[in-house]
Amino acid sequence: MAVPTGWFKSSHSAPASDNCVEVRFAGAERAVGVRDSKNTRATLTVPAAGWSVFVASMRRS
Repeated sequence: MAVPTGWFKSSHSAPASDNCVEVRFAGAERAVGVRDSKNTRATLTVPAAGWSVFVASMRRS
């Protein structure tokens, strides 16, 4: 049984695929963690405001 980590994949990812990006929201720090599902040891943490700008720009493209 998998232990919940808070990381999740995009709803656009194939359920059995490990070729995607995972995201985790850290509410207390107001930050967003991003990692490659194949290399879960390396993560990038960005401010929540910066993540919002990034997502909005992707929706426009």
